[in-house]
Amino acid sequence: MKMPEFLNAGDKVAIVAPASFIRGNIDEAVAILQGWGLEVQSGKSVSSSYHQFAGDDDLRAADLQEALNDPEIKAVFAARGGYGTVRIIDKIDFTAFAKHPKWVIGFSDITVLHSHIQQSFGIPTIHGQMPKSFVDGTSASLETLRAALFGQNTDFKYKQQTFPNRPGKGEGILTGGNLAILISVLGSVSDVDYDDKILFIEDVGEAYYSIDRMLWALKRAGKLDKLAGLIIGGFTSLKDSEPPFGQTVEEIVMDKVREFDYPVAFSYPAGHIDDNHALVFGRKVVLETKKTETKLTYID
Repeated sequence: MKMPEFLNAGDKVAIVAPASFIRGNIDEAVAILQGWGLEVQSGKSVSSSYHQFAGDDDLRAADLQEALNDPEIKAVFAARGGYGTVRIIDKIDFTAFAKHPKWVIGFSDITVLHSHIQQSFGIPTIHGQMPKSFVDGTSASLETLRAALFGQNTDFKYKQQTFPNRPGKGEGILTGGNLAILISVLGSVSDVDYDDKILFIEDVGEAYYSIDRMLWALKRAGKLDKLAGLIIGGFTSLKDSEPPFGQTVEEIVMDKVREFDYPVAFSYPAGHIDDNHALVFGRKVVLETKKTETKLTYID
């Protein structure tokens, strides 16, 4: 594993938009980053639009490429998710990035980048709040992002009562992201190896039957067989069918993994939620679960 350097006050960071275009502005997010002592550079894609995208594919790819290549840029924030990263991933030359890694930050559609970078280069990335979500993000979630970027403690422990965890302890590289995006890269060069990993998944706006179908896809592809642990984040704004599907997300998950013995944590505060805590994908972690308690510890 080749770790990007942690940030220091005075470092320059870039904001680019590899997916959907931005409604409004991200001035408040820029101010927050500046408050962390960072110099902020916004790419052309941040203020561009082309149909639903932040500029056409070539513009978005060039913007991301420039940020990855620029030696003065120490971290690259995706301004928002939406859709479009998969359309440009094969246009990106990661040669300079692989030699001189820097932090890539985002969630949702940015799962394409997380998965591709981890599988191809083993370089850690950060699943966390994006500039467009800074405005609604809790102070706690933004602090976890700042801590992850500046090399401070990001271990996390919480209690929940909604659905019992499967107790256990597992150790492995943390990976995952948005469930629908993980399915979209399944079988491609961007598909990460799940074996012996701690897998995190989240999603938004899906129907219950769709979540069931996607998890069946992972199970039938052998992706759930050899996990070291499973973390279920936010599954929000869900839709039900008529008649109702008949299972909760937690029940859908347990149907797919009941035969295995690794720990399963529910209600982790990450995903399409205001309290979207940062996760450092590509780092080794220990996941410890009791029925109502979860602890995630970074060990490398």
